[in-house]
Amino acid sequence: MSLNFRAAKLTDLPFIVAVYNQTIPKRNATADLEPVTVYDRQAWFAAHNQQTRPLWLIEVAGVPAGWLSLSDFYGRPAYQKTVEISLYLDQPFQHQGLGQKALAYVETQVDRLQIETILAFVFGHNIASQNLFRQQGYTCWGHFPKIAEMDQKKYDLDILGKNF
Repeated sequence: MSLNFRAAKLTDLPFIVAVYNQTIPKRNATADLEPVTVYDRQAWFAAHNQQTRPLWLIEVAGVPAGWLSLSDFYGRPAYQKTVEISLYLDQPFQHQGLGQKALAYVETQVDRLQIETILAFVFGHNIASQNLFRQQGYTCWGHFPKIAEMDQKKYDLDILGKNF
């Protein structure tokens, strides 16, 4: 499998949004309740830069397979070495080990990006993502019971973290 991580371009944003929107009806990976648009995500896209807060497109044999991003945590200067990670895979590429490879790739970048801590916000009922991050050495640093409401149901949110 030829796997590549490259800087996302604005022309990739429709694919990034489409993959993100795939997860909304499942209610397991995002707290958005309605699909987002490319327009909605333009400011989010612009907030990423390859020097400090990258957004990567994941390609398998030249085909877009998902995306991976690092974002500011909490927006205060004291947290500049802490990031929130987001990882979304297109449905045909799920359950093929790409998540593990993506997290391993990020770890090769932490020194260059001057990152010391990565946080993942994962719903408690998202067992696949919980397992993925735990297998890569992330541990639960925070548990927020019944903090999200979707379709008249309450869901837990865990913050999984790892120091480097």
